[in-house]
Amino acid sequence: MNIFPPLQALEHLDPARFETPAILKRLVSAHRALAEFKGVAASMPNQNILISTLGLQEAKDSSEIENIVTTHDELFRETAQDAATSPAAKEVARYNRALRVGFEAVRGSGLLTGNHIVEIQSELEKNRAGLRKVPGTVLKNGAGDVVYTPPSPERLPQLMADLERFINDDDLFAADPLVKTALIHHQFESIHPFYDGNGRAGRILNVLYLVKEGLLDTPVLYLSRAIVRSKADYYALLQGVRERDQWEQWVLYMLGAVERTATDGIAAIQAIKSALMDYKHRIRDGYKFYSQDLINNLFSHPYTKIDFLQRDLEVSRLTATRYLDALVAGGLLRKLKIGRSNYYINEALYRILTGEAPPTGEP
Repeated sequence: MNIFPPLQALEHLDPARFETPAILKRLVSAHRALAEFKGVAASMPNQNILISTLGLQEAKDSSEIENIVTTHDELFRETAQDAATSPAAKEVARYNRALRVGFEAVRGSGLLTGNHIVEIQSELEKNRAGLRKVPGTVLKNGAGDVVYTPPSPERLPQLMADLERFINDDDLFAADPLVKTALIHHQFESIHPFYDGNGRAGRILNVLYLVKEGLLDTPVLYLSRAIVRSKADYYALLQGVRERDQWEQWVLYMLGAVERTATDGIAAIQAIKSALMDYKHRIRDGYKFYSQDLINNLFSHPYTKIDFLQRDLEVSRLTATRYLDALVAGGLLRKLKIGRSNYYINEALYRILTGEAPPTGEP
C-alpha cells in the first residue's frame, strides 16, 4: 500500500528549508560552474554545432537511463542517414527533436507551459495521447511491495496546472532557480503525467527551465550523463523524498549533478572549439575549397556524407566527393564504407564526444 501522503503543490513547501548551510555552499559552486559553462558556450562561433553534437550525446544518455541502449557508432551512423532504423536509434532521434521543439517554444514565449510539455512528450512518443487516462504504473521494491503509486488520472490536470504556475510565477516561491530546478524535476517525475516518456520529458524539462531562467542561452547543459553514472542514487533519493521528506539530500544531489555536468561540459566545448579552429586553419591554408559552411558541416555531427556536403555547400555530387576525399587524403577525415554507403568521420570530434577511436572498417 502507499505509505506517504498524496502529492501536493510545491508552493506548500517552506522555502526556508532550502537555505541550509550545505545547500547554500553547494549553490555557490554550482552557480560558479554554470556561469563559466554559459560563457564558454557563448564563445562558440556557431551555437547550432553545440546543440547538434552535445544534444545528440544527451539524447543517448537520457535514453540509456530508460534502458534504451545504443552504441555511439550505431547512433552516429544512423543519424547520418535519412532516418534511423534501429529502435534505440529512433528513440534517440526523437529525443533530439523533442528537445529542439521545447527550446523553440521557450525561446519564442519566454514561458514553459503545460502545453509545451505535452508537445515535448508528443515528439518523444510520436502520438497525441496527452495526459494519461488510466492509473500510472506502480513502483515496487525487490520484495514486490508497492513503494509508490502515481496520482490518479483525475488529479493530473490540477497537478500539472500547479506545476506550470510554479515554473512560471517567480513570486510564488522565493528560492534559487537551481533549487527550483530540483523541485520541479522531482514533482514532474512523481506526477508521472503520461503513459510513456515521463523520464525523458522530465530531463528535457530540466534544461529548458535553466534556459527560461536565463542561466543558459541554449539548451546544452545535460544532466543525463551525471544521472547515468549514479542511477541507483538518483532513484533512491527520489524515493527518499516520497517516503521520508528528505528534500535536502535530493537538492544537494541535483546541485552536484549541475556542477559536475557544467565542469565536464566546459572541457568538452573547449575541446570542440580547439579542434574546430585547428581544422579551420588547416583547411584554409591547404585547400582552395575552404568555407565556413564546410567547417559547420564537419562539426555538426561526427559523421557526414556526400549528400550532406552537396546540400550544405550547394555543390554537385562530384565536387562534394572530391572535397571529402581530399580531406581524407590529408588526414582530416576517415572514410568508412558500410554496405553501399560511404561515411566520412571527423575523428577529432568523434573522440571528444565518446572518448574512443572511431571504427576502422565493416562492423
